[in-house]
Amino acid sequence: MNFQRINPLTGEVASEAPAMKAGDMGPLAGKAQAGFEAWSKQGPNARRAVLSRAANALEARQDAFVKAMMEETGATEGWALFNLGLAASMLREAASLTTRINGEVIPSDKPGCLAMTHRDPVGVILGIAPWNAPIILGVRAIATALACGNGVILKASEICPRTHSLIAEALNDAGFPAGTVSLVTNAPEDAGEVVGALIDHPVVKRINFTGSTEVGRIIAKRAAEHLKPCLLELGGKAPFVVLEDADLDEAVNAAAFGAFMNQGQICMSTERLVVVDAVADAFAARFAEKVQGLKTGDPRDGKAPLGAVIGHDTVERVNALIRDAVDKGATVLTGGADDSLLMPATVLDGVTAGMDIYRDESFGPVVAMIRARDEDHAIEIANDSQYGLSASLFTRDLSRGLKLAKRIRSGICHVNGPTVHDEAQMPFGGLGDSGYGRFGGQAGIDQFTELRWITVDTESGHFPF
Repeated sequence: MNFQRINPLTGEVASEAPAMKAGDMGPLAGKAQAGFEAWSKQGPNARRAVLSRAANALEARQDAFVKAMMEETGATEGWALFNLGLAASMLREAASLTTRINGEVIPSDKPGCLAMTHRDPVGVILGIAPWNAPIILGVRAIATALACGNGVILKASEICPRTHSLIAEALNDAGFPAGTVSLVTNAPEDAGEVVGALIDHPVVKRINFTGSTEVGRIIAKRAAEHLKPCLLELGGKAPFVVLEDADLDEAVNAAAFGAFMNQGQICMSTERLVVVDAVADAFAARFAEKVQGLKTGDPRDGKAPLGAVIGHDTVERVNALIRDAVDKGATVLTGGADDSLLMPATVLDGVTAGMDIYRDESFGPVVAMIRARDEDHAIEIANDSQYGLSASLFTRDLSRGLKLAKRIRSGICHVNGPTVHDEAQMPFGGLGDSGYGRFGGQAGIDQFTELRWITVDTESGHFPF
C-alpha cells in the first residue's frame, strides 16, 4: 500500500511511496544488521571507494532531485542544486574520513603494558531527516555513520519521500552490501509508531534526528528508555548582530540571504536582527530596500529568488506572528500577512520582548528587527533565547568580533558572515533547545563510533595474591 504526497502549490500528486507500518520495522532492522556486519568488515579504502561512487551517483540524479524537490516542497531550482552540491560534498568528506578513524597509544603506569584506544563502528544507526533541506540533511544523517563502518536506516520525511528515496537509490547503486543502507517511508499518521518501533529495536544502537525541538524531545525520551545515545539538531532563533562600525552594505546582503533563503525555512535562518541604535535607521532603510527586490514566484517558472512555503500551516503561523507584532506596536517595513503559499518576504521593525515573534521560531519568510542600546545590550538580546544554533555578528574590528562571538551562546557563530553557512567538514550543532551532539568531520566520527580501551601485557604480572 502506498501513500501520496500532494504538491503544496498545485494540489496535484507530487509522489507516491510505500506506506510502511511499525510491524515492518523488525524484518527491515534485521536486514540492516546483516548489512552492517558485511560492511563493517570492509577496509577503509574499500569504504572510501564506495562512498566516492555514491557521491557521483547522487550527482547523476540531478534532474530527478530538482523535479522531486520542486514538486514535493515548492523549492526553487537554485535551492535544490545547492542541496545536491553540498550533499555530494558531504559524501566525499565522509569518504576521506575512512582513514582518519584513529586511536592512540597512552602511556601506562603498569610495567610492560601497552595501552591503546580503538574506535569501533557502533552497529545500525537510525537517521531521521526533515523536508526543508532534504538532500543535505538526508545525506548528513547517514554519511559519516557509513564512513565509520555502520549500517544505516534512513527514515524519510513524509513530506518528501521521493527526494529521500533518490538518496537511497544512489547509495545502493554505489555498491554497499545489501541492507547496509535501508529506507523507511510511511504515511504521516503512522510516523510515531514507525519511529518508536525503530528506536525500540535492539539492533538500532544510536539515533540522529534533525527537526523540531518538540519532536526531538519525544525521540530523546524514547531513546533514553533504552540508554541509546542521540544526536539532535533542532530548532533555532538565530540572532544577527549589527554593531555601529559594521559594513552596512555587507551586513544587509548577508542578512537578506540568511533570513530569506528557502523562504526562511532553514534551522540556521536569521530570525532576529539585533541592531544597535547608532545605525538602526540606516540599516533598516537599506535592508527594506534590499528585501523589496526579493520577489516570490512559482518555482517552476524559475523567475523569482523565493518560492513557496511548505504548506498552509506555515502561512497561518507566520501571519499570526506578524499580526501579533503589529498589534503590539511593530512596524512592517516591507511585505506583510498574506494567505498565499507564495508569501512575500516580510521585515518587522520595533520588535520587543512582549511580542511572540521575539521568542517563537517562525520558520518562514519573516524577520524581526530588534533595536539595542549598545554592544552589551545587543549581546544580551542575542542570548535571550532558549535556542542556540547559529549566530552572526558584524563589525569591522575583527578582534572585537572574536571577543563578542565568545559571549554569544550558540553552537555556531560567524563574524561578518550570514547565519546560514554549512560545510561538510565543520562541527555542526547547537546548544539548549537547539539540541546536542555534532555532525561533520572529526566530531562526526566521535558520534558514530564506540571508543574502546585495549591493553596488551608484555611482561609477567605482579599480583598481591
